[in-house]
Amino acid sequence: MPEVIYSLAGKRVYVAGHRGMVGSAIVRRLASEGCEILTATRAEVDLRRQDEVEAWMSKNRPDAVFLAAARVGGILANATYPADFLYDNLILQANVIHAAHRAHVEKLMFLGSSCIYPKFADQPIVEDSLLTGSLEPTNEWYAIAKIAGLKLCHAYRTQHGRDFISAMPTNLYGPGDNFDLGSSHVMPALIRKSHEAKINQQQEICIWGTGTPRREFLHVDDCADACLHLMKTYSAESHVNVGSGEDITILDLAYLVSKVVGFEGTITRDLTKPDGTPRKLLSVDKLRTLGWSPKIGLKEGIADAYRSFLDGHYLERSNRALSGDLIGQSDISFERAKTSALHAPTLSSVAHHP
Repeated sequence: MPEVIYSLAGKRVYVAGHRGMVGSAIVRRLASEGCEILTATRAEVDLRRQDEVEAWMSKNRPDAVFLAAARVGGILANATYPADFLYDNLILQANVIHAAHRAHVEKLMFLGSSCIYPKFADQPIVEDSLLTGSLEPTNEWYAIAKIAGLKLCHAYRTQHGRDFISAMPTNLYGPGDNFDLGSSHVMPALIRKSHEAKINQQQEICIWGTGTPRREFLHVDDCADACLHLMKTYSAESHVNVGSGEDITILDLAYLVSKVVGFEGTITRDLTKPDGTPRKLLSVDKLRTLGWSPKIGLKEGIADAYRSFLDGHYLERSNRALSGDLIGQSDISFERAKTSALHAPTLSSVAHHP
């Protein structure tokens, strides 16, 4: 095991974005570290307001910061509200990182996203692929903001000697995910569609595009564990990919989710909808070298996510579905899973499981 170079025991640790899926998982994981966990709602500090962030940071003086707050959403949300995604993410990142510098925070981790990489990057994607090609247009606004965030951490490390690091997670899922069909990502959307189709005895569900794109998935509790591992063992300017090292086609994922949920109908494809990036698999060699690997398999993780959905441990941002939400800064309550019927889009192709 790598040497622990930064112990969290006895530290005051601020989790920005503690009500989001990633932030709440980090809070859960920190519970066993013997540290004091600091959180703040939007009512206490709006991360988009520089004066509020600097005042809160100066007053509370955290030793370490996990920056997991972000405005997030799927393809539709990114395409409809590009200014919101770019501005809100740029400003909240800059505010927290700069305030952490001014408050002499010992260590900060910025949480990015695998969407920072070029659309046609060589697979699996190594960290050095950053800025070597064009981004995927369907999420470039979010990606540009995340690139700026990791570069800002690099800049404060270079100019001021701050121990600010960045982690780039792959597609995450699990407790606390957003299950609103207007703004959710593929995993929670498939779980909800399959569940509601089963409950309402529908004969089919529909997925966007051809189903051929390949995606990598990591359970959010594994991600949180990896983040704490990096916080304790890593200190360098380069960001680190956080993933499972395995991928699956969207169509095969749909069948796996259906099997776990218990939906036995047909899966169809809407070929009028975009596929997005053809493949997005992260190279996790650097993370493995640092001594970390995931513990939760995909099928097991989907089952856990489904249980959390049934138990009501999820977010549904229907009132702000298109514009996304500032994760961890909202005061949205968890809601019980609903079983209303879905209205599937027009279908143009039927996919049969091979």
